[in-house]
Amino acid sequence: MKIFIESIDRGIWNVLVNGPYILMSIVNGVSVVKSYDELSKAENKRVQYDCVAKDIITFALNLDEFFRVSQCSSVKEMWDILEVTHEGTNDVKRARKHALI
Repeated sequence: MKIFIESIDRGIWNVLVNGPYILMSIVNGVSVVKSYDELSKAENKRVQYDCVAKDIITFALNLDEFFRVSQCSSVKEMWDILEVTHEGTNDVKRARKHALI
């Protein structure tokens, strides 16, 4: 999956691993999220990565898996749920390695 997503755009994989881009602006000394109208073309592309990644992930899932992640608000959240479901937590991974050794 990593190879496939990175082949489309490495920014998409970055959003999947690190979470969505949230572009902020400073108004009266306070940081606020930029509105859609304030985004430049480059910023809009970065924000769009989360939507593209969600699209890629949902197309790759069967119906049961889709319902497991359909309520997630970001692709990072979707990926984390799928990762824990199929690979287990870090403790589970470590226990499996020790069992194999």
